[in-house]
Amino acid sequence: MYTISWKGVTAISRGHYVCGFCGIEVGPDQGYFGKSTLGEKLYILICPNCQKPTFRHDEVQVPAPVYGNKVSHVPTEVCSLYDEARRCMSVSAYTAAVLVCRKLLMHIAVEKNAPEGKSFLEYVEYLCDNGYVPPDGKGWVDHIRKMGNEANHEIAEVSRTDAEELISFSEMLLRFIYELPARIPDTP
Repeated sequence: MYTISWKGVTAISRGHYVCGFCGIEVGPDQGYFGKSTLGEKLYILICPNCQKPTFRHDEVQVPAPVYGNKVSHVPTEVCSLYDEARRCMSVSAYTAAVLVCRKLLMHIAVEKNAPEGKSFLEYVEYLCDNGYVPPDGKGWVDHIRKMGNEANHEIAEVSRTDAEELISFSEMLLRFIYELPARIPDTP
């Protein structure tokens, strides 16, 4: 029978990690140490910033840090979808992350005044035709569209690399549409 023997909270040093709760890179100073009947060393690290526990075993961390970066000046509903795609990565839900990135394009288009009830392709075309996609960036949006369609309509598995790529493209698109224009000072 597989068991783990945990010792009480103790001083512990396990290097640095990004806390899956608060998103801060920390160096824990307290936690729990356990050893399995197979000789594995297991740790529950207490984040010195938010005080929440993180389980570590080899390279596995639960909860894992959220993938990607925050983008400022993004409307609430659009930001919620982007953050949802990022959180999907922390639980290895790669297909879900890709599908959310696809849906994100629709929400961006509607937020930028595209009429509701259009086809997905019409939303992508709206973004491209109305200057919301950077020069030479139509390939990004088309890649998100194609990967999202495959994840939605085909049986093929979505890899971590595919999902990371789409979140990175989505992040860049959000920066181009929302964050960078908000940095330009108002002119009189």
